[in-house]
Amino acid sequence: MHKHLKPEDHRVVVLGASPKPTRYSFQAVQMLASAGYQVIPVHPKAHRIERIAVVANLRAVRPPVHTLTVYVGEERSRTMIDDILALVPGRVIFNPGSESRELENALSDARIPHERACTLVLLRSRQF
Repeated sequence: MHKHLKPEDHRVVVLGASPKPTRYSFQAVQMLASAGYQVIPVHPKAHRIERIAVVANLRAVRPPVHTLTVYVGEERSRTMIDDILALVPGRVIFNPGSESRELENALSDARIPHERACTLVLLRSRQF
């Protein structure tokens, strides 16, 4: 579903986006935006990352979501499973450290494609 979309038509939610430039999730927001993707960072307290408006939680995101890229650990994502399933993302990317068997099983049951990968590597290698 996502392969044929042009970046400007591809909505990417970054769950666990950080306003700290040293974080991979910050770099993902920056790299996705500069590649032309519609980026929706999710962070409970930040209001902007670079010049991009941040939403406080997944319930504030309006579909469609083509890709949900996860940067929160299993403890945090466990409380968000219902919200993630409600978004019906086209795919979910589990970045290193965000793997969650419980969430992956829920996604499989809902027939939502998911993979363990690094968003930054996928972007750099043009496999996003």
